[in-house]
Amino acid sequence: MRAGGVKGCLATLAGALFLFGCGQVVPPSQQVPPKPPIPPTAVEAGVAAGPPIASLKLTKEKAASALRSFVESCPVLLRRQDASGLTQAADWQPACDAAPSVSPDGAVGFFQTYFETVRVYDGAAYVTGYYEPEIAGVRQRQPGFDVPVYALPDDLVRRWSDDVPQSERVGRPPLARIDESGKVVPYYTRAEIEDGALANRGLEIAWVADPVEFFFLQIQGSGRIRTPDGAIIRIGYAGQNGWPYTGIGSVMRERGLFGTGPGQYPASMQGIMQYLREHPREGDALMRMNASWVFFRELTGDGPLGALGVPVRPQASVAADPKYVPLGAPVFLKTDRKEVNHLWIAQDTGGAIKGPNRLDSFWGAGDYAREIAGGMSARGEALVLVPVGTLAKLQAR
Repeated sequence: MRAGGVKGCLATLAGALFLFGCGQVVPPSQQVPPKPPIPPTAVEAGVAAGPPIASLKLTKEKAASALRSFVESCPVLLRRQDASGLTQAADWQPACDAAPSVSPDGAVGFFQTYFETVRVYDGAAYVTGYYEPEIAGVRQRQPGFDVPVYALPDDLVRRWSDDVPQSERVGRPPLARIDESGKVVPYYTRAEIEDGALANRGLEIAWVADPVEFFFLQIQGSGRIRTPDGAIIRIGYAGQNGWPYTGIGSVMRERGLFGTGPGQYPASMQGIMQYLREHPREGDALMRMNASWVFFRELTGDGPLGALGVPVRPQASVAADPKYVPLGAPVFLKTDRKEVNHLWIAQDTGGAIKGPNRLDSFWGAGDYAREIAGGMSARGEALVLVPVGTLAKLQAR
């Protein structure tokens, strides 16, 4: 969240599509009293000791993958301020000094030696999935490849509109543009961009074939474009147009389009894509209800970059809320989906990944990654691994 990470301002596939209210009116007799607000950081939300790492039954393979990602995270971890309040940068120094020389066979022992587990808030985890889409495209426009992939435009600025009083100008100004008269106005919407608002400005990184596939690539925030000759153009999140995200899954749910009856579709990424393809006119209108548009930059290296600025790795990296999990920290998951029940490293963020124990697992690229990320919805327990002695320091404050 992913704003220079894989997730950018967008968060998770399942979360971005479905974690929005359905607009239903609930009778007063059935209304549930609102829960008290969750404190804004891990320390304020409450931290308790978790079980010994030796009891987690870490596997050598998954521990080795987590070790690799931890090593890649250390340079940033050692200089990044921990927004969760759990640690200081210096706390990670012993583990980061030792990690590069640990062999894959020694990974389990490494985590047992240098870390202890804590539960943040109630420890109850909700885990979704994201992946790196691969879609067909070309560098230069040609027949059959008509959907532009735009770089960040130079007229996208942060400015307060003149009609916003000084007393209300709190935080960062919104994203906007300056029109021909010099007035600050909202940036172009998805519909305006699709209708050519940015055409002929030299912003095209590539052209892709399928608008539906590209819509979902924008939700993911990064992906691969495969050209007809087999070349790969890797693109990552560069920015967004400032308009709020609308989850089209929630709209479809409101319209009764999910289910097993006639004219209904599975409540999954695959089901939504099927609807969009079978109803192209209605599908185009539905996608345009999401006024948000994502701009990209071309990436080099062997993997998409997360919010830490290091590559996220399949089945090793998760997106988390940095107010509750230090970015770069290991996280152990135990849920009702065995695929995610192992050690991960928090290396990314996301717009829908908010609150304690809300996590988004990264599955890489390809058909398997697409299938599992599109249907991932796991509940269980999250344990954050912090340097040995962290809990004692917190309790001594």
